[in-house]
Amino acid sequence: MENSYMITCSSTVDMPAAYLSQRQIPYACFHFRMDGRDYDDDLGKSISIEDFYQKIREGAMPTTSQVNPEQYEAMFEPILKEGKDIIHLTLSSGISGTYNSAVIAREEMQERFPDRRITVIDTLDASIGYGLLLDSAWEHMQAGMSYDDLVDWIEKNKLKIHHWFFTSDLSHLRRGGRISASAAFFGNMLNICPMMDLNAEGKLVPRDKCRGKKKALKELVNRMKLHAEDGTGYSGKCFIAHSSCPEDAAQLLAMVEEAFPHLKERPLITNFGTVIGSHTGPGTVALVFWGDKRM
Repeated sequence: MENSYMITCSSTVDMPAAYLSQRQIPYACFHFRMDGRDYDDDLGKSISIEDFYQKIREGAMPTTSQVNPEQYEAMFEPILKEGKDIIHLTLSSGISGTYNSAVIAREEMQERFPDRRITVIDTLDASIGYGLLLDSAWEHMQAGMSYDDLVDWIEKNKLKIHHWFFTSDLSHLRRGGRISASAAFFGNMLNICPMMDLNAEGKLVPRDKCRGKKKALKELVNRMKLHAEDGTGYSGKCFIAHSSCPEDAAQLLAMVEEAFPHLKERPLITNFGTVIGSHTGPGTVALVFWGDKRM
């Protein structure tokens, strides 16, 4: 039976383009500017992820911009004309103003399509954590969950997604003004990998410092053991993302599979997209999963 509504998102879910295409999930593109040229964050179509990170290694300093209300309206309109309602999931308001842009677009579209429903949800999630919430919401929709019940489910469960990540190269954080030059110098010299996550407000929070990638990867797995549903008995989905460090992601995958033998599916490994990657630079690894409610 065809669904009476659609779920939409933005490119910062950082899921593979084929994933969104196969599920017919419309997404609005963020943007970035690099080396004097403007790009859409279109999941590797305008510039490959590999080329993007290579340019950063060569000194490029991309800047990003969010989706504007007009873009959201352009995405919403054909769906509403088709007679379907919309549940739109946005990147966390704790790190972007895109939620407000989507709300503005919703108000405009509601005036033009008063018989249709548009719900804009601030996920308080980011990147593949945002993608994991989208994945579960889509599965519930396909299973026949009603519009109202799915909106309620998303709101009740969005803070149960954990995002744990570290970066092994502080140079980009320094170039972006996020840490001081001296902190980056000594951090890189001492091989410090900051460990971070998203809190209940959807904001990035430093949690720990690990000496070296080996310890940082181990700490990601430890955080999952601590917070995942059923601990090491966890059987749900988890996703891994990396910014141009596939060997680290592969090592993390092996560690997760060993620590969590009841996983029903092999964890998905994907890339941080160009917008999230503009802020992290190369050398970042993330692990997301379902767990206890974030604090």
